Amino acid sequence: MTSPNFVPSSKPLPFELRPSSIQGTGAFATRRIRKEERLIEYVGERINQAEADRRYDDEAMGRHHTFLFNLDSKTVLDAGTLHNESRYINHSCDPNCEALIDKKRIYIFALRDIAVGEELVYDYAYERTPEMDAESEALYVCRCGSPKCRGTILAPVKPAPAKKKAAKKKAGAKKGTKSASKTRSAKKPVKGKTSKTAKSTKGKKSAGGRKRLAG
Repeated sequence: MTSPNFVPSSKPLPFELRPSSIQGTGAFATRRIRKEERLIEYVGERINQAEADRRYDDEAMGRHHTFLFNLDSKTVLDAGTLHNESRYINHSCDPNCEALIDKKRIYIFALRDIAVGEELVYDYAYERTPEMDAESEALYVCRCGSPKCRGTILAPVKPAPAKKKAAKKKAGAKKGTKSASKTRSAKKPVKGKTSKTAKSTKGKKSAGGRKRLAG
């Protein structure tokens, strides 16, 4: 029986839902999907960060288990209530899809051509927080089965930035010249629970959020 909170897609989908070897129910291509094709909108009830924290306590779970997805620093989509087929697209460390924000909505796009029968997957890349320890990371285990699997749905650990060494004056340099360097501001993490991020493409912002392995 269809959930009363289920929102049917407005056009035929290029995939169907069936059991997945990754986790629970997954989405599988029913026709060839072209690279950069928009597949489906990620639908969810729009709530704020405080309400998301009230509804779900990551540390109290035996395993991370929510359908939350950050739209921005203030708004979270909860597909545990209002939802469509998008919530069943699983995680993989070797994705063929990505989640992107376009005009205040989140959509799933194909990263490459996808053959009939392939499972649609994208990298959840949950944001790592400074207070995380090994016990916390154990909540975010990955079972995608890819040769590239990193063992977790958390984002890869970023290498520590190299320390800038004082520039040495070049022999014979003209008096008054200085070495130039470019700087880039680091992104601030979204407050609240661990957030998921995705790569951006021209004209669209990357989506961030919190989503469980669907099943």
